[in-house]
Amino acid sequence: MLSIKEHKRIFRHERIRKSMAGTPGRPRLCLHRSLNNLQAQIIDDSSGKIILGKSTLAKDVRSKLKTGGNVNAAAVLGEALAGEAKTKGITKVCFDRGGYLYHGRVKAFAEAARKAGLEF
Repeated sequence: MLSIKEHKRIFRHERIRKSMAGTPGRPRLCLHRSLNNLQAQIIDDSSGKIILGKSTLAKDVRSKLKTGGNVNAAAVLGEALAGEAKTKGITKVCFDRGGYLYHGRVKAFAEAARKAGLEF
């Protein structure tokens, strides 16, 4: 059973997704946060394919962190995802914050990804 807060977040995410779609030239960067970890995916919605996915549970990210659910972890994940995206030739994305407020971990992730070279 989902909480009322989670239902509201899902409703906000659905509202955002009505006007946002990833294309091959500008895929969608989707972020999901849980209490202990963050997951991010770069998605091409026109073909329905996940181009790249990264989590704070990945070995290269986890080795730099003490815990996966804080602002520092979000910044490390943003840098790691942007680095891998650049190697795959992805520089421009549209940021789907998943219905979460642009604050705290979401903001830290976005700023780190921008700093590492992603444009959105």
